[in-house]
Amino acid sequence: MNFLKPKFWDKDQISFFSIFLFPFSLCFKLINLSRSIFVKKNKFSIPIICVGNIYLGGTGKTPLSIELFSILKKLNKNPAFIRKKYKNYQDEIDLLSNTGATYEDKTRKNALDLAIKNSIDVAILDDGFQDFSIKKDLSIICFNEKQWVGNNFVMPAGPLRENLSALNRAHFAIINGSKNIHMEKKIFENNKLIKIFYTKYIPENIGEFKNKKIISFAGIGNPNNFFNLLRENNINLLEKISFPDHYNYPDIKLKNLINRGKDLNATLLTTEKDYLRIDQNIRKSIQYLKVKLVIENEKQFIEELKKFI
Repeated sequence: MNFLKPKFWDKDQISFFSIFLFPFSLCFKLINLSRSIFVKKNKFSIPIICVGNIYLGGTGKTPLSIELFSILKKLNKNPAFIRKKYKNYQDEIDLLSNTGATYEDKTRKNALDLAIKNSIDVAILDDGFQDFSIKKDLSIICFNEKQWVGNNFVMPAGPLRENLSALNRAHFAIINGSKNIHMEKKIFENNKLIKIFYTKYIPENIGEFKNKKIISFAGIGNPNNFFNLLRENNINLLEKISFPDHYNYPDIKLKNLINRGKDLNATLLTTEKDYLRIDQNIRKSIQYLKVKLVIENEKQFIEELKKFI
């Protein structure tokens, strides 16, 4: 699904569109409520760690899942990623499978059953907080400081899958960004016992793009977060181009970008997720920014994690 996030979703003030779409949001919330009550919950023989969100896209679930995998391996565990199969999400599957064992099926339950048969002893659900058919041992909710909860409305009136009250089902809240007392207060209002940790992105190959002219493009949940990261590292951005999340780039679109780069004597730079969606014959003309997610207070995070595994 190619979906470009509406600008009014991230407005602090209430817009006409939010009010107009609010009745549909109530229907969406009612569907979620019904699923939480009536869907059969399956318990598994291994710990299930869910890395999810309530804000639609761009909260850093997949990078955190990858970092979790690395931590679990260091703890002598045999983890695996679990994904529900979506046709247009191959980029995330590729990122995960490049890291470690990844199981994907039309239902997470089927993927988990197969993983357990193959001696996996900890499962990482990359997404799935709203999948009530899986009983989780540890639920982690990801936020981005810049977007937070947007206009605070549930879809389609806003960017939320659920209201903040859903935090009462979570154990950890992860904020990608700088310390934010306001956000912490709101989180604790909905769950007094939740543990809050902060993460940040560290560009690993940023030096390759210093003193170059850059045309940046991205088709992710929040492209501006990518562009801002480049600016913060003093990259000379000539142009920044946004595409819908999980955008499947047609060859003609990419060739136009390549020609634009040649005209301006500029380097084309995108995210790793976007790069994985580009045809291999065209990748040689495009570069991507390699980033690592770093968990602040990682030792404390690991000690809390151990309690659940």
